[in-house]
Amino acid sequence: MASVRQVQVTFDCAEPERVARFWCEVLGYVVPPPPEGFATWDDFDRALPPEHQGSAFACVDPSGVGPRLFFQRVPEGKVVKNRVHLDVRVGRGLVGDERLAALEAECARLVGLGAARVRLLRADGVNESCLVMQDIEGNEFCLD
Repeated sequence: MASVRQVQVTFDCAEPERVARFWCEVLGYVVPPPPEGFATWDDFDRALPPEHQGSAFACVDPSGVGPRLFFQRVPEGKVVKNRVHLDVRVGRGLVGDERLAALEAECARLVGLGAARVRLLRADGVNESCLVMQDIEGNEFCLD
């Protein structure tokens, strides 16, 4: 049985580049270089048939450790809760008020980028506190 070497997380969205650039800011990811023969992603995009222009975008962890994030345009809007979501790990190793302060500080930064705060899930004796949020197209994620 072959082992998995890499994982890519794919988002369905209306505006791939806009959502990808949001996640670059959230995670410290970068846009990879354009394909060989193109000076920019805009040049590459203009070379595609009109119906494919703006249909996809990606971002990567500059350290090469995290998964590649791929964003693809789909015609339908988001209607229900995500079945899979990202946990942005900003409170690792922190508990109580120190953890809440770290979550709130990151929440404020992300709201400034266009994210929306949904609700705070307080520590319950089993799980530590986390904040449920939505990205700029309404995809849920957690600050954990």
